[in-house]
Amino acid sequence: MTGKLYLIPTGLGDNAPLEVLPISVKKIIEHIDTYIVENEKAARKFIKTISSGKSQASLNLFSLNKFTDPLEIPSFLEECLAGNSIGLLSDAGCPGVADPGAEVVKIAHQKHIQVIPLVGPSSILLAMMSSGMNGQNFAFNGYLPIDKADRKSKLKQLEKRSFDEQQSQLFIETPYRNNSILEDLSTVLHPQTRICVACDLTLPSEYIKTQTAKDWKLSKMDFHKRPALFIIQKD
Repeated sequence: MTGKLYLIPTGLGDNAPLEVLPISVKKIIEHIDTYIVENEKAARKFIKTISSGKSQASLNLFSLNKFTDPLEIPSFLEECLAGNSIGLLSDAGCPGVADPGAEVVKIAHQKHIQVIPLVGPSSILLAMMSSGMNGQNFAFNGYLPIDKADRKSKLKQLEKRSFDEQQSQLFIETPYRNNSILEDLSTVLHPQTRICVACDLTLPSEYIKTQTAKDWKLSKMDFHKRPALFIIQKD
């Protein structure tokens, strides 16, 4: 019998994982020794935190990141084909969503391996839930262009799409550029376009605020180096 591929969520920060994860995650981790991970050190720390009694020596970890040869990825699932279940871990949040693990899931389906997603925090959904914007029609756009002119042009495109299609537009930025992108948002977009900043989600320092570009222009909030999502919608 073929093993299963469990998509195991992690936390979004340094708070205790079981504050935001269900007990089912702990039960699965206690029974799986093979994992596909983004960062081995972070994965070992997470597994130890969830199941302190689990032997670190028993763990078999495959690294999946920008340095991984795509031709190697199918071999990561051989354990499943041998009848043993394995886990897929993201560095933060849900595997396969804005995450390289999506390629593993695609191959698992091709090999007829059962994929089982476990419940956990998704920063994209948490931000969308708390924004007050259109949750029935939204798009996640990843990172915006780094070049300032290109970024401003992209913002105008997303604003137009949000109005034409009544579609909320989500995106992220490298945390040290958060203040810069918020400045662009508040000056490039129409003054009445709504902007949501959802920062440090699930953490004690969590901050979520939706207001107009005009109001953000007057804000003195500092989001430097704090994980954040941004959502815009022009009504």
